[in-house]
Amino acid sequence: MLIITKSGGDIFCLDWCIMAKGNPKESRMRSSTSIIIVIGLCCFFYILGAWQRSGFGKGDSIAEKITKQTDCTVVPSLNFETHHSSDREVGLTVDESETKVKEIKPCPAKYTDYTPCHDQKRAMTFPREGMVYRERHCPPEEEKLHCLIPAPKGYATPFPWPKSRDYVHFANAPYKSLTVEKAIQNWVHYEGSVFRFPGGGTQFPQGADAYINQIASVIPIKNGTVRTVLDTGCGVASFGAYLLKKNVIAMSFAPRDNHEAQVQFALERGVPAIVAVFGTIKLPYPTRSFDMAHCSRCLIPWGANDGMYMMEVDRVLRPGGYWVLSGPPINWKNNYISWQRPKEDLQEEQRKIEKIAKRLCWEKKSEKGETAIWRKSINADACRGRDESQETMCEATDTTDVWYKKIDKCITPYPEVSSRSEVAGGQLKPFPERLHAIPPRIASGSVPGISVEDYLEDNKLWKKHVNAYKRINKLLDSGRYRNIMDMNAGLGSFAAAIDSPKLWVMNVMPNIAEKDTLGVIYERGLIGIYHDWCEAFSTYPRTYDLIHANGVFSLYQDKCSAEDILLEMDRILRPEGTVIFRDEVEVLIKVKKIISGMRWNTRISDHEDGPQVPEKILVVVKQYWTVGGNNSTSS
Repeated sequence: MLIITKSGGDIFCLDWCIMAKGNPKESRMRSSTSIIIVIGLCCFFYILGAWQRSGFGKGDSIAEKITKQTDCTVVPSLNFETHHSSDREVGLTVDESETKVKEIKPCPAKYTDYTPCHDQKRAMTFPREGMVYRERHCPPEEEKLHCLIPAPKGYATPFPWPKSRDYVHFANAPYKSLTVEKAIQNWVHYEGSVFRFPGGGTQFPQGADAYINQIASVIPIKNGTVRTVLDTGCGVASFGAYLLKKNVIAMSFAPRDNHEAQVQFALERGVPAIVAVFGTIKLPYPTRSFDMAHCSRCLIPWGANDGMYMMEVDRVLRPGGYWVLSGPPINWKNNYISWQRPKEDLQEEQRKIEKIAKRLCWEKKSEKGETAIWRKSINADACRGRDESQETMCEATDTTDVWYKKIDKCITPYPEVSSRSEVAGGQLKPFPERLHAIPPRIASGSVPGISVEDYLEDNKLWKKHVNAYKRINKLLDSGRYRNIMDMNAGLGSFAAAIDSPKLWVMNVMPNIAEKDTLGVIYERGLIGIYHDWCEAFSTYPRTYDLIHANGVFSLYQDKCSAEDILLEMDRILRPEGTVIFRDEVEVLIKVKKIISGMRWNTRISDHEDGPQVPEKILVVVKQYWTVGGNNSTSS
């Protein structure tokens, strides 16, 4: 059964009409005779319907175009402008997508900030020991919501970068607790209808710039050597926000706890962050990912559990990388009174940290004030004084199987080297050169089935794809989209092709992907994370401006519900945000049937190589609507 719709469906029919007309032989190869008949009827009713609608607004323009060009090649355009930013600018309207298929209703208002796998009520049913209750605990099938998460009343498009670094609309995250609790530390101030972020933190109340410059006096941050940073217990991510001035990108995380909305604030500011905690489960990153790891009074018990947490940092830290620890117990002799902690406890805590650092072959490079910096050895041969026979060494040198796996109390071994001066795992170019250089994992053949030639061809292909996207959406690299997600990132070539100081990309590696290339993505100086799209992502609602879904629904066919994945995409997408689907046409038809009931406006486009290619591009814009209203950019 084919459902013909008034707006989005016009585009659906039109695309099939173009395919059939452009290359009937190809269409016959892909479709049954009955489908060809339906395509013909579809084009006929499309033309007829447009004329019938003449005189009723938007149908006039369609009828006029069909009068001039009746070969079904005219495709109405979506409008990608925002209409609900701070100054409420007015733009052209977007075609509505009304369908006869299942309508998905809005969720109740209480779910405005719902985080399915970090739900507070569910969390309290789990043990507090080891922070288990703050880890991911996703709802079982019978408890999943099958509705659209509403935006709060008054929701406004975030300020453009870099203004968003310093200002967030109060209506978007209406939580004032941090303005009181962290007032003297300059985390955030409430000023009328906005929050202002002065750039302060618990360890840098006078601002992140001076703090970063202090670190940069020891660590080569300015020359591109350090590009990727892991910020544990990030607060509102001011450290990561100000690192961006140095062309350094941080993967920041913090739990959803009594510090309400700290990660939500980070993402509203346009800074990469996820909801996460150092507990019993491995971090969702591959071995040797980060050039630097950072903890600023993050309250992680580094010396506990025989150094388990430091061992996990060591796993994800690149050989030659740095670890920065700021706050207790560093410089405890001068601070134990102000910290209101027994000096004996602080002394023992620092002793344990120093001992574990030596076991890990981290050399202490600096201790100034309350900040200490260690550097990891570049290889095992340079690790003097460690007797590996006396240590518990992990079996694998390149651990990628980390999804829901327990943290191991073992030391990750270095890859083998041929000399003491060689960097284990390969020497990286400084950024931005490393973005397009051959990553060591590719050059060494460490990723089965991917050669240097494959890598270069993938980069070339995605430059072509992104150019096609820019023809569809002229605002793609204008600064309109700050927080971007690639749901099936591959080698990170989409992110590399779209790279700009105006935006950042969260590269997601599905845990069921045939080839695990997240390590390659980090070697390029990009960031990313492992995830299973059968579950909710570790973020708040409305945190991404644009989502790219290449082959996602083909990958997850027969794995889980397409509707569940689409509802999760809707949850994390901002009002008036955009999704670009790239997939086989048969898959996109099924996807489009579902999204027709989701308050999304749609457009299907041919592959850039022409209508005969079965892979198509489906572009959608999420309508603006808030709690208790049916208001929309389309109305």
